[in-house]
Amino acid sequence: MDGIVASLDRIVLDPQLTDLLAIVKGARNGFTYGAKIRFPHALVMVFLFRSGTLREKFRIIFKATFQHARNLATFATIYKTILVLLRKTSPEGKESSPHTFLAGLVGGYMVFGRGIQSSVNQQIVIYVFARVVLALARLSVQKGGAIPREFRDRVTNNAWPVFAALSWAGVMWLYRWHPETIQPSLQSSMKYMYDPICPKIFLPQIADYLRNVDISIQIIGTHSRHYCYDTTRHMTASLVKG
Repeated sequence: MDGIVASLDRIVLDPQLTDLLAIVKGARNGFTYGAKIRFPHALVMVFLFRSGTLREKFRIIFKATFQHARNLATFATIYKTILVLLRKTSPEGKESSPHTFLAGLVGGYMVFGRGIQSSVNQQIVIYVFARVVLALARLSVQKGGAIPREFRDRVTNNAWPVFAALSWAGVMWLYRWHPETIQPSLQSSMKYMYDPICPKIFLPQIADYLRNVDISIQIIGTHSRHYCYDTTRHMTASLVKG
């Protein structure tokens, strides 16, 4: 056992293997982080908004978790590999600013940019994009940034309130008039919060829940009328005719 530990120590401390170990570590950490982030999110979203058997729900959860973890691991592997190659082929023999941009560009295209994208990939890219925009906004008001000195305080004090207000105004307008354009998970959340209560939406969910605890529900009748009103003014009414 001591011999195995000593051999592993020699491998880890070997300077010739530093780059390879960095790539392996990046892949491992990317997979672990992706699983930790996606699993609880998928668990909550599926049990809140998806119908079906317990087996079907867990299949969706594990599929999304594996895809998130695999994609982050793949991106980390591509990114670090390209960085190593660029550094070794650079005349200076060290990493420079364009190297990180180019490595991220290639990795982003290969993992997240090609083909028909899943909702998992879309969420990852949107998450990254939002934080890039915020970081660039902060960078613009720093010393030597793009915004002139005399306007920095005004922009710093007012940018976030304007950004927050316009973001909520935009998403509510889109949901009200063009809901098909909104990302599915956000659309489900907004439908849950802002749609009027309607029996034709909730009765199937209630029946599905009762079936899971072995209670059968039979509704006799072929014609039904549902009246859905804004909950701030009216109660929801459902009339079932035999």
